[in-house]
Amino acid sequence: MPKPVKVLTPLERRIMRVLWEDGAGNVQKVLQGLEGEPPLAYTTIQTTLNVLHRKGRVKRKLVGRAYEYSAAVSQEAADSHAIKDVLRKVFQGSVDDLLLSLVKSKHLNAQKLAELQAKLEAAGDAEEEAK
Repeated sequence: MPKPVKVLTPLERRIMRVLWEDGAGNVQKVLQGLEGEPPLAYTTIQTTLNVLHRKGRVKRKLVGRAYEYSAAVSQEAADSHAIKDVLRKVFQGSVDDLLLSLVKSKHLNAQKLAELQAKLEAAGDAEEEAK
């Protein structure tokens, strides 16, 4: 059986998004970065940041009397884990089945596929130039 991937919970992802977008900060800064979303209590954010620290997703350092938290994993790495989890749980690891599902559900059409193809070619060209 494959090892479960480390996927962020929805609450953890909300908090990590603040750290990814706004940079390091204390609980109060994270709370302010979440304004406009369903409100969370200060203690909920503090507890979740402590859980993320124990899981190795955030780093912290004591600044004055409060911890300052920063992301220890990139958004790209977290997204990659989430995608692998969906592939494993829903599509038995099949990228083809995922893409076919996106086409059938009209989330992906010929125009979007052409745009993605152009982006893939550009990324491949940039990779070749870097070598």
